[in-house]
Amino acid sequence: MNVGLEEQVAPLQGRIPVFTRSVKGVFRRFKTVILILAYTIFFGLPWVPWSRNDGPAQAVLFDLPGRRFLIFDLTIYPQDVVWLALLLFIAAAVLFFFTALVGRAFCGYFCFQTLWTDFFIWIESKVQGERPARIRLYRQPWDREKIVRIGATHVAWLLTSFWTAMSFVLYFGYAPELVTRFLTGEAESAAYVTVGVLTLATYFAAGYMREQICTYICPYGRFQSAMYDRETLAVHYDARRGEGKYGRASARSGMRTLEERREKGNGDCIDCGLCVQVCPTGIDIREGLQYRCISCGLCIDACNGIMDSLGFPRGLIRYDSEQNLENPAPVKPRLHWKRLKVIGYGLAIVLMSVYLAYSIASRSAFEGAVTQIRQPLFVVLSNGDIRNRYQIRVTNKLDVEETYSVSIKGLPVSALDMGEFSEVTVKPGHSAILQASIVLDAEMAESVHEVTFVITPRSHPDQARIETAGFHYKPLGT
Repeated sequence: MNVGLEEQVAPLQGRIPVFTRSVKGVFRRFKTVILILAYTIFFGLPWVPWSRNDGPAQAVLFDLPGRRFLIFDLTIYPQDVVWLALLLFIAAAVLFFFTALVGRAFCGYFCFQTLWTDFFIWIESKVQGERPARIRLYRQPWDREKIVRIGATHVAWLLTSFWTAMSFVLYFGYAPELVTRFLTGEAESAAYVTVGVLTLATYFAAGYMREQICTYICPYGRFQSAMYDRETLAVHYDARRGEGKYGRASARSGMRTLEERREKGNGDCIDCGLCVQVCPTGIDIREGLQYRCISCGLCIDACNGIMDSLGFPRGLIRYDSEQNLENPAPVKPRLHWKRLKVIGYGLAIVLMSVYLAYSIASRSAFEGAVTQIRQPLFVVLSNGDIRNRYQIRVTNKLDVEETYSVSIKGLPVSALDMGEFSEVTVKPGHSAILQASIVLDAEMAESVHEVTFVITPRSHPDQARIETAGFHYKPLGT
């Protein structure tokens, strides 16, 4: 059995393990840098201290009981859901933008599945050895060596999966305290359930399913073709150069120089198979562009290494466009960004990013809303005065308590009746609801159709908000 090279032809076929070979090169280094950066952010953020007036000293905290997200100095409440919508739109537009330019580069370098699978493969290679040793271990019967190496690999995977799940949970509580409570059995049951589910999910996705997530579960690989153009850069094999007239041939005696190969009609590809052996999804890029290719570029590194050792020009496998490859004389690959689709994605990203930044920068310290109570619309009092009732909702977006007062504008001060509450103190991230009445004599009530309320925070009177609501009165007989 040629492990790792067989094609899976049906979803129900048993998985054929893909044993990847380590490789050095610019794309491998870039993947490693992204992996280290991503892991540093994901595992490190919950432990970054940040001074707060009304919450744990943690830089990023998703405070579900308090119904808020704390991200450094920014506090996000459910009322700010429009920010989440904008962020999701920007993320989707960025994904489409880069896909139109460089294919599935997101999958190859930034996807969580890729990052964790990459690390699990690294663990596997450190414990079990390089590709030939792993294949030998896979084929040999179960003995002491196999049990120890396979067991150690799975223990390392489980520990990595556990800490991945634990780090995720730490975003929802104060990290030092939550870890202590978790390990002493005092944490909430939801924490244990979440850690257990995510540990198993990470373990199976990165340890077992790996490329099958990309092939059968992730929808991105299926609909990416809708974003591809002939100018899109993707990982391609230069078939004309690699195959020549009579196809590939190994670098045997009499076939080791370009001149000898050209004379005999063979291409530059020596059919070493390294491009397949380094591929994390187990495909052969020489068969053409495939939806299973995640554009990680490792096959480029492998092929360039072979070309360098033979003294052949690099670029037999490279990022290139279909349009350029079909040219009689292909030129140096370049990004084709002057396309309507790419410009449209880029413009959408810029506009939505500017709007999101403006929305965050111009955010008010509180929100106020006034709603008329419409059952009934008005009440005629015993002295003939007309009363309308209102509900005033105030939401404090600061990280300290704030006191708010309510007044009216354009009407006599005596017209506002708020009972015993002339002002209200609201905790950070909380809301308060006040009941108010406007009472006018019948003559004035006929001419007033709108009431203007002024909600003023005590510590920031310059940020007072003006809210309007209707005033209703219909004299009898009209």
